[in-house]
Amino acid sequence: MERDGKYIYCIIASDYDTNFGPIGIGDRGDLVTTIGYDGLCMVVSDHSINDIEVNPKNILSHQKVIEEVMKEFNSILPLRFGNIAATPDEIRNLLSGRYREFMELLRTFENMVEINVKCTWNNIDLIFKEIEQENVAFKKIKEDLKKEPDVSKKNKKRAEAGKMVQIELHKKNEKEAKSVMNAFKRATIDYRTNKITNDATFFNTAFLVNSGREKEIDNIMTDIGEEYKDRIDFSYTGPMPIFNFIDLRIFPEKWETLG
Repeated sequence: MERDGKYIYCIIASDYDTNFGPIGIGDRGDLVTTIGYDGLCMVVSDHSINDIEVNPKNILSHQKVIEEVMKEFNSILPLRFGNIAATPDEIRNLLSGRYREFMELLRTFENMVEINVKCTWNNIDLIFKEIEQENVAFKKIKEDLKKEPDVSKKNKKRAEAGKMVQIELHKKNEKEAKSVMNAFKRATIDYRTNKITNDATFFNTAFLVNSGREKEIDNIMTDIGEEYKDRIDFSYTGPMPIFNFIDLRIFPEKWETLG
């Protein structure tokens, strides 16, 4: 029979043991509770000591537990997916050894949450047409293509045209992204830009926000959504754990022992 360890979701400050219910990662209905040391706690549930399977369901479960904790606590340090301690004593030893670090981070990020904003051209083909119409050099290449009989030269010009379109799209994306960023800056504390994986999306940013300003963010979304409704689709998720602004990694080899 496999031995259970303690799967770790996040760190909170609390003088009391807390039970968040049978919402633990996996399908066993494990209770999510706390293990504490001197007012500092890790939120945990039982899980096999072996490495946890990395899949969308487990990753979402990890985040959902942290979001439940956020409903009761104003300051939370989320841990990345996949941290498992062998015993409660390992957790207490870690909390003891890094007590000052964790407490300072909890104070720094008190009452702060993350929101994620994404902007996408609602008709990327229309944007490409705009680029073609606005760029004189591109128009010239198109005319040259019609006249060029040599296949090799024609292919070279097509590649040149494609590169030109990508450069102009990048410029257009940067211009619109700057406008969106300026709209949000007045209501946010910090931001992190996230990876963009397609031509249609030009803005994918996480913002750090005081937890009392969600309504202000809603108003900004409404205003810019109305302003750009014919060109851009806006979406945002939040409030969420501050994953983009803190990167606590706790590996098994770094569990500390009390001497």
